[in-house]
Amino acid sequence: MVPHLTTALTGPLLALERQILDALPLIEHWFRQQWQNHSAPFYASVDLRNAGYKLAPVDTNLFPAGFNNLNTAFDPLCVQAAMSAVEKICPDTRQFLLIPENHTRNLHYLENIASLKAILQRAGFAVRIGSLLPELTAPQEVILPQGGSLLLEPVQRHGNRLGLADYDPCAILLNNDLSGGVPALLQGLSQPVVPPPFAGWSTRRKSRHFSAYREVAKEFSELIQIDPWFLDPYFSQCSNVNFADRTGLDAIQTQVSEVLEKIRLKYREYHIDQSPFLILKADAGTYGMGIMTIKDPAELGQLNRRQRNKMAVIKEGQAVHEVLLQEGVPTFETVEGAVAEPVVYMIDHFVVGGFYRVHTERGVDENLNAPGARFVPLAFETPAMAADCTQQPDAPPNRFYTYGVVARLALLAAARELEQMAEIYTA
Repeated sequence: MVPHLTTALTGPLLALERQILDALPLIEHWFRQQWQNHSAPFYASVDLRNAGYKLAPVDTNLFPAGFNNLNTAFDPLCVQAAMSAVEKICPDTRQFLLIPENHTRNLHYLENIASLKAILQRAGFAVRIGSLLPELTAPQEVILPQGGSLLLEPVQRHGNRLGLADYDPCAILLNNDLSGGVPALLQGLSQPVVPPPFAGWSTRRKSRHFSAYREVAKEFSELIQIDPWFLDPYFSQCSNVNFADRTGLDAIQTQVSEVLEKIRLKYREYHIDQSPFLILKADAGTYGMGIMTIKDPAELGQLNRRQRNKMAVIKEGQAVHEVLLQEGVPTFETVEGAVAEPVVYMIDHFVVGGFYRVHTERGVDENLNAPGARFVPLAFETPAMAADCTQQPDAPPNRFYTYGVVARLALLAAARELEQMAEIYTA
């Protein structure tokens, strides 16, 4: 079950959340059926936006980097979920090789790797860190800001197995989103690799994920009798784009107009007195790069060189030629007066924790995954390990149950998305 948590919110429980809470037994039964038919990704994190009238995922990361931001009270949940995930991959697994991103100068990211390593070790597995950095030719110890250290070791390929000089792991765990492509070292391995390399951003597309999510949201909404729009952001995809020379911007403008009009119709239907907006983002990639807020199609014709350069390239210098136009979901959540959004973490199909991403310099209609963001862990309100949704309707922990439901919908969409990709890339 989803943990019993406190949140930053103390306001009244909204109608959407009430409907989800009232349908709890039905929802949990439905999820159990879904997980019998679909294999959950090894782990994932989901960025949510709660506008009060709408609660929707806006990004699903299959290589989550933020386990160090979870409250340590979640550790037992993480360990149990990791055990379950590993049993499904290979019950005989005893040794993991954990492969991180290459940005070794980001010590906060390496704190995440240390936390992930500790979870696996507490679950009973040996874990060592294998780096893909070509310039790393000998083990390198990195001192971490919160104390302790991490040993990065150069990977070695022996036939169809990947390991270290004196270490032959049973399985490979990627915490590297492979934005620059799948290196030859990771191709054709006999060991299980999770998540699969084709889940990396060199092949994965956000538009494919949200297409899968649309179907999941539709099925779920029929189950509890709500409008799917309350959970599902409208989106559109546009290809053949080049921000540097303005190629394809006219096509984006047309799609912006169409999606904004669809949102206006919903706002009128539900008497929502707000101005719609879109988030324009690269169809692949993470770290909040290649993202901007659009409120009027004309804005695309007025982009200056700096704005176009910002949108033209994402992580590892990858050029942007495909974009996602996603309905903007404003957030009404704040932490100490700063705009905030919940991020939910899962291992296997279990919610294992979360935190608020908080940004003092961003507005309710802006991307918060940007430099200057800080993280506020969600904490247990009581020692209870299971959600108790029989409390008063306004109890803050109930809100986190709702977050966990929507995050698991995105996780189920990712499971179906990966099944589709496996048919394409392993044929």
